[in-house]
Amino acid sequence: MPQSADKVLDHADLFNEPEYKAMLDNKRATYENGHSAEKVAEIGEWTKSWDYREKNLARECVTINPAKACQPLGAVFAAAGYEATMSFVHGSQGCVAYYRSHLARHFKEPASAVSSSMTEDAAVFGGLNNMIEGLQNTHTLYSPKMIAVSTTCMAEVIGDDLNSFILKAREKESVPADFPVPFAHTPAFVGSHVDGYDNMQKGILTPFWKDVARVADDSINIIPGFDGFAVGNIRELKRVLALMDVKATILSDVSDVYDTPSDGEFRMYSGGTTQDEIKGALNAKATISMQEYCSRKTLAFCAEHGQDTAAFHYPMGVSGTDEFLMKLSELTGKEIPESLRLERGRLVDAMADSQSYLHGKTYAIFGDPDFVYSMARFVMETGGEPIHCLATNGGKDWEEKMQALLASSPFGANCKVWPGKDLWAMRSLMATEPVDMLIGSSYGKYLQRDTGTPLIRLSFPIFDRHHHHRSPTWGYQGAINVLVKLLDTIFDKLDGAATGAGEGDISFDLTR
Repeated sequence: MPQSADKVLDHADLFNEPEYKAMLDNKRATYENGHSAEKVAEIGEWTKSWDYREKNLARECVTINPAKACQPLGAVFAAAGYEATMSFVHGSQGCVAYYRSHLARHFKEPASAVSSSMTEDAAVFGGLNNMIEGLQNTHTLYSPKMIAVSTTCMAEVIGDDLNSFILKAREKESVPADFPVPFAHTPAFVGSHVDGYDNMQKGILTPFWKDVARVADDSINIIPGFDGFAVGNIRELKRVLALMDVKATILSDVSDVYDTPSDGEFRMYSGGTTQDEIKGALNAKATISMQEYCSRKTLAFCAEHGQDTAAFHYPMGVSGTDEFLMKLSELTGKEIPESLRLERGRLVDAMADSQSYLHGKTYAIFGDPDFVYSMARFVMETGGEPIHCLATNGGKDWEEKMQALLASSPFGANCKVWPGKDLWAMRSLMATEPVDMLIGSSYGKYLQRDTGTPLIRLSFPIFDRHHHHRSPTWGYQGAINVLVKLLDTIFDKLDGAATGAGEGDISFDLTR
């Protein structure tokens, strides 16, 4: 065998050894009964044609590789941002393993969540007993300050009522009578992770604000939204708030939860918005959402309690950050400090320095509605042209907002907006109308391989690269980070075109 205790190979090297190649070839020939390599190649080429594109985009009855996740993932992420809060997902163990692994693989941190472990008997008779026992075990074993309950498909299909189940669990003394157990129904078969995030945010605020008189103050609440760059972005947000001397509460602060140190101490809980801060958030003058599509129900709930509300689309770049800071100044009466004006100027200067390489570059962008909006806006600021903008969890209203954004710039003239489409549809779009760069999550790497288009990883999830989430993308500083990623990709592509000394290396420049 090619590997031994003294020579342990990485799996990528191991399975390229002759023994394993022969084994896999035999498996294909003996057991898979597949088509010939020539036929596979022929059909593969046809799937890149305009003929196939028309059939692909007309598809209605199947979704292939959607650029979204299900509601409970968003609920688990939102709950994690509250101090010592354990997510309790009413459903099967397998579902919860998916949410935990998705978050852990992206942030490279443990992601704690428990399950009511529903199986076939609970699917027939209901999950009440699972809820009663599960809440007791969670409270006893993990000592949380709050348990946030959400649901999966199984619990929703059979109609389990979380409110009545939690009341019954209190009667059975699974948890103390005054112990906070907020909940949100998050059916995984409708909506997406952004809806689950929104439902859980509202679910957590509701019991703390219920029947409490509001005493208005001058503070601001900020809802970050579901964000794969949350660690860097929330810390950047706090820095900006401090520069403006704005008193603010971050509703679901995951910045320490998903960035714990290695110092010999395991932290199941770290940081997060405290319960006192949740209670005090009722008195805030206004609640601002950094991502509108992650917070529509929560903002409506805040408005019902007498607060002003404002929503943005993932503030990135010059105009996106301008709008956020001006609204913050308007709501608080605080001046935008000179230090932030200088940061803005530095961003504009950086964009101008690199304009000759950025101008006219074309992009395909996929991800959550707010991210795609912001990313398209920023690339147009650089002189780039978004060509394909796709959000599987985007709807008609998002499409209309995107069309208005694209119409505001000559660089958006050739862009098409694709709400509700998936990444298999994006493959057809890119094969028939190629672009210079693709922006999205790690799932875009298969599009990169199929189309040869470089992928820039700027959204959740990023599984195949490490630590991107620690750097901000919001604000002027974050926009410079994004700008560098765009430029590095452009320069790497230029360097990669140099095939060898004296061949294709006419512009293999040291200085650009």
